[in-house]
Amino acid sequence: MLKQRPQAPSRIIALFLIAPALLVLTGCSQVSGLGFEENLSSVNDISLSLWQGAWIAAGVVGLITLILIVWPAIFHRKKVGAPEFPKQTQYNVPVEIAYTIIPFIIVAVLFYFTAVKESQIVEKSPTTVAHEIGVEGIQWSWQFSYPEAGPKAIVTGTPAQPPTLYVPLGERVRYTITSNDVVHGFWIPAFMIQIQNLPGVTNHLEFTANKLGTYPGRCNILCGRNHTQMIFSVKVVTPSEYKSYLETLKAANV
Repeated sequence: MLKQRPQAPSRIIALFLIAPALLVLTGCSQVSGLGFEENLSSVNDISLSLWQGAWIAAGVVGLITLILIVWPAIFHRKKVGAPEFPKQTQYNVPVEIAYTIIPFIIVAVLFYFTAVKESQIVEKSPTTVAHEIGVEGIQWSWQFSYPEAGPKAIVTGTPAQPPTLYVPLGERVRYTITSNDVVHGFWIPAFMIQIQNLPGVTNHLEFTANKLGTYPGRCNILCGRNHTQMIFSVKVVTPSEYKSYLETLKAANV
């Protein structure tokens, strides 16, 4: 009677490493947002695919690296009772060329798609935007100005009373980004938006909020001792509610 030949250890290791990845992939109907919700803003629509692609690339590289570490540790170690070490290879030119070129290609591809997406995000609208809002960073809070409600329609926050940025749903807004003192970072994590407030420099950003709700915002540039208290809220409201809010600001500053 012939005995069944046991599976080679290499096949077992390969199955152990590849099976979980296949299980995860077959169980997903679409790629996860990996911490970000789709369609919250026009910026999400642009940058989410880049975020997902970067994580997929990192996962593939990580899996290959894991295999390259585990394989020699298991199959190229000194055998018990062997008189000497296995054959040692000091140089392998093709391998060295490969692990120099492949990372370069990965970085170049990521850089290309990042540059393309960034250009789309900061691109100015060819037509007039629906609204304009000023965003000024101050130590240690924020000032939001609404020119439509008059030159005095400015909401100033404090660390104890963080301000709220009102944004109309479905309407493109141009934000004028400035700083009163040092470098700050205007960051709305849920919208995948970050742009620096630079002293003496005026930056602009345009985007459309696509979903009603309240979202946290903060400064993500270390700007001083109370940096962690530079928080604010973004409240996405209906266009009619936004108009009413502007009227309230206008009446308060007559």
